[in-house]
Amino acid sequence: MNKQFRVFTTILLAVFLAAIVFYPKYKPFLAKKMRPVNVAPGYMRQDQQKLNVVGFVIVPTHMSELINSTGTLRPDEEVDLSFETSGKIVGINFTEGTRVKKGDLLAKINDQPLQAQLQKQLAELKMAEAKEFRQRSLLSKDAISQESYDQIVTDVQTINADINLIKAQISMTELRAPFDGIIVLRYLSEGSYANPSTKIARLIKISPIKIEFSIPEKYASEIKIGYPITFTIDGTNQIFNASVYAVDPKIDINTRTIVLRALYPNRNEELKSGRYAGISLQLSQIDNAIAIPTEALIPEMDGERVFIYKNGRAQSLKVTTGLRTESNIQITDGLKSGDTLITTGIMQLRQNLPVVLDTVIVNKPEILK
Repeated sequence: MNKQFRVFTTILLAVFLAAIVFYPKYKPFLAKKMRPVNVAPGYMRQDQQKLNVVGFVIVPTHMSELINSTGTLRPDEEVDLSFETSGKIVGINFTEGTRVKKGDLLAKINDQPLQAQLQKQLAELKMAEAKEFRQRSLLSKDAISQESYDQIVTDVQTINADINLIKAQISMTELRAPFDGIIVLRYLSEGSYANPSTKIARLIKISPIKIEFSIPEKYASEIKIGYPITFTIDGTNQIFNASVYAVDPKIDINTRTIVLRALYPNRNEELKSGRYAGISLQLSQIDNAIAIPTEALIPEMDGERVFIYKNGRAQSLKVTTGLRTESNIQITDGLKSGDTLITTGIMQLRQNLPVVLDTVIVNKPEILK
């Protein structure tokens, strides 16, 4: 009896020791087997809970393609003013930041030597004209030869030519405004010596103002002179309207873009040159288009599809796309007016999955850009 008890006790002890040794290895496996099954948020199982989604009722709308670009505001006219001759500046008739008119005298170089030469030539002209008058009287009486008279006429013409030359040289000592504008900067003071390479001041005109920007080359054939654009400026929500007045005939081979310039009246000169501008051009427009939010479109290897709500379930449809904008895409085939598009929970949707419409959005028939 004692022998059987010892054998039983030995077997029981061996089983207990084996349990202590192998239990830690099998504990994770047993815990995993006993763990309750979790289901993705949104639904437990199709027969337990339906997925809540947002519906988008499709209504035909107007859709237009937009090109967005960036540009820079440039002055209508801008020039660094300088004299056409050399000399000492004896007068400056403007103040920086003031407005000037075309033809206004802005600065003057010393022209006293030229004025003296002009006075001399005028005196000689007076004498030559008097002599020509007397010679003409004598010629009418055949008292002198035709050759003698022609000589005095030539002298008068020569003096007149010299006078015109001196007057031109005097005008070169005057710096006048070539157009209406604003004097921005002055670089020299009165008494300075200037030559043709010396900048005296800068003159700009910003009414109207130019907008320079680029667009991809594929749109080059669609943009013509007079094409309307809109643009915005940092720091303001105002939208400005302008029109294209110049199209560069050459495409940039590095960026594959074409440069355009538009003109904005800027009558109050509220816009300043050098500022950044956000440009928008409206291209093709489609009436009665079927347009959906881009986030509802599911790309696949063999095409694209969407899910619609029908009889309480999600239905998958193949679609063909067309025009794209920033937030919408045109559907040319696969959807029709009145369909309810599902726009949320896209990755959880399956064919015939039961769904509940939490929210229904009705697409208003307005222009989508």
